[in-house]
Amino acid sequence: MIPFNNPQPIGRETEYMLTAAKSGRLSGDGPYTARSKKFIEDNFHVNHALLTTSCTHALEMAALLLNIKPGDEIIVPSYTFTSTVNAFAMHGGIPVFVDIREDTLNIDETKIEERITPRTKAIFVVHYAGVACEMDSIMQIAQRHSLYVVEDAAQALTAKYKDKYLGTIGDLGAYSFHETKNYFCGEGGALAVNNERFIARAEIIREKGTNRTAFIKKEIDKYSWVDMGSSYLLSEILAAFLYGQLENWQEINQRRKTLFECYYQGLKPLRDRGLIKLPSVPAECITNYHIFYLLLETEEMRNKMMEYLQEHGVTAVPHYVPLHLSKMGQVWGQNEELPVTEHTSRILLRLPLYYSLSTSQQDYIVRLIFDFYETKLIGKGF
Repeated sequence: MIPFNNPQPIGRETEYMLTAAKSGRLSGDGPYTARSKKFIEDNFHVNHALLTTSCTHALEMAALLLNIKPGDEIIVPSYTFTSTVNAFAMHGGIPVFVDIREDTLNIDETKIEERITPRTKAIFVVHYAGVACEMDSIMQIAQRHSLYVVEDAAQALTAKYKDKYLGTIGDLGAYSFHETKNYFCGEGGALAVNNERFIARAEIIREKGTNRTAFIKKEIDKYSWVDMGSSYLLSEILAAFLYGQLENWQEINQRRKTLFECYYQGLKPLRDRGLIKLPSVPAECITNYHIFYLLLETEEMRNKMMEYLQEHGVTAVPHYVPLHLSKMGQVWGQNEELPVTEHTSRILLRLPLYYSLSTSQQDYIVRLIFDFYETKLIGKGF
């Protein structure tokens, strides 16, 4: 059996966790939290990083920092996870869904401006599969209309747009260290605070609305409740595991790149015959190889291939149900069609891609996909 994901430590993660456990410092903001924070800031050019319990909580912090109020509109792709929208919808923010591009599956920057109204407060972009949105255009639109930009970079730590790391371009960025991500600690995330005006308040929000961080830095003699906030601190044990992952990020990236390129070259003949489409990475983007997906001809074909792989011990999975078609998405009564989003969601299939996936396992998966077409679609010319 080849699972879709198989998170495993690859370095000193367990050693660091044991050290943290013996230290008597298990809650947030201990030594490993400080090391992980500094590592992210130094290596990925993050202005100010704050480790959080999840990317969901990092996005929720972003919504609090932007003071999202009832009736504020936020431009966002429908092809994303619920956390992207829940973050501001909980404060009464209204999602204004925009279609995605056919090549990168990211928000279509050419369709953003037409959706802006006097009530628009921010643009939440999602870097799908670790491939960057067209950030120059998006930042220019935001500047023209005095809007904030939040990068949902849950899948995109270490990926770049031109010479900038994703998550560091907008006012705020959010990362995920969920076990399905390239670098993980089970559950975890980080907020990248790129706009200087938000740094002090971000520290307060993360500390349950108190100025405890200033107290720890001996800037004040006692701390108290000064703002809204919640308990967003990552535990020290998880931060220790995360640090063990981060210090091996280049090795992880290289392995994922090798797997990605082997999939691409192995399946290219099927693409050349027009049977599938493969991921597209624009020249200005440097990906972190987070997802390898196929786009099949029809939903029926996608489902049949998924079943065929499962029958032979391989777990391949689809991805998002478009938010605008969901039960919650209908709450806002937006009836516009998003054809690329809807079509993509019906035909996309993700293949296993993780550090411990062996070459022989990958060869087996590629061979199964060819076998699927040979046995199911002999009439296609095989």
